[in-house]
Amino acid sequence: MPTYPYENETYEEIMSRILARVPDNLDKREGSMIWNATGPASVEMAILYTALDFILQATFADTAPRDYLILRAAERGLSPKPATYAVLRADFNQSVPIGTRFSLDTLNYVVTERMTDADTPTTVAFRVQCETVGTAGNTKFGTLIPIEYVDGLTYAELVELLIPGAEEEETEAFRQRYIDSLTSQAFGGNQADYKEKVLALPGVGAVKVFAVWNGGIEPSSMIPSAAVTEWYNGVIGGLSTEVAAWLTAVYTAALNVMLTVGGTVRLVIMDSAHAVPDEVLIADVQEAIDPPGMQGDGLGIAPIGHVVSVAGVESQTINIALTLEYQSGWDWDGVKSYVENTVDAYFQELAEDWQNSTELVVRIAQIETRVLTCPGIVDVQDTLLNGQTENITLDEVHIPVRGEISG
Repeated sequence: MPTYPYENETYEEIMSRILARVPDNLDKREGSMIWNATGPASVEMAILYTALDFILQATFADTAPRDYLILRAAERGLSPKPATYAVLRADFNQSVPIGTRFSLDTLNYVVTERMTDADTPTTVAFRVQCETVGTAGNTKFGTLIPIEYVDGLTYAELVELLIPGAEEEETEAFRQRYIDSLTSQAFGGNQADYKEKVLALPGVGAVKVFAVWNGGIEPSSMIPSAAVTEWYNGVIGGLSTEVAAWLTAVYTAALNVMLTVGGTVRLVIMDSAHAVPDEVLIADVQEAIDPPGMQGDGLGIAPIGHVVSVAGVESQTINIALTLEYQSGWDWDGVKSYVENTVDAYFQELAEDWQNSTELVVRIAQIETRVLTCPGIVDVQDTLLNGQTENITLDEVHIPVRGEISG
């Protein structure tokens, strides 16, 4: 934190400087007329300097309080990500009207959309939205109670989280996003632009952008050779009108070097809980960025000519075998939940760093160090990850999830 020029301007310092300017042949002792006259002015000036010190800190994004940071970021068109509502799947024994409201414990839910792909022979699936904003709706599942009577309803169950709800963006995360916007300019479909746009979509917690991702195909390899031209001329006359028109369009484009892979983009996303996203969230992001069936036309957020494919981050299961020494009176059953929570917290940290890393490394040393902090454990050694004594390096589209733990 820098030292600001006004932070030492206290009442005592100001009073001392004022009295130093008064000639020594005048009475300026405490209680004198001069002392009493300059005291109130010194207080007011100290208050003013305090305000100036605050204004100076509020001016710069690095030190500005939240309200003033929001004002600063607004100059670049940025604002904190708002809190969002959890979206879930509910199963019913029959179809229910859109807008029907249900409750579960202290939370209410509203039916928003049919999910025909999730129907079973005995249930009808709907998308529902929690009416309480934030993360409150992410973890509750069970029997839904209709707030108003629904004729014929005998089964209503909240069964799956589709898009996690999120709290309003925290101040420090927003501050960093603003600073990043200054160092990496978002423009015209570059990586910074994709990240900014995708991260602003509800339910998305992280994204990686891969340009020209489809197998390293070179445009020059698409130019028809003499053999291809001979084949084309030999078959085109025998094709149906529709097939011939399609093949001619492709052949002509390739011949004139109009085919390119330069506009292909792959987005790999996480949900707002930094976990593997549900297919519903992936589909929603795909629709917003580059709608299926119209890809490359610029009908979504992606620029014209960019063919964008959206995928979810994938999980890699990590099984952990620990050799533990316990405190007196403790055993594996007693420490297991602590160890599992500790490993989950470590894996969550790795997941939260996924967007900024080319690869994640699950380290034995980190696991052992953290497990040693668990109650009832004196020592840990000879840890195995998936049966091996080595760290596990994940590729750029995978995050770790806890598998079996033994100790």
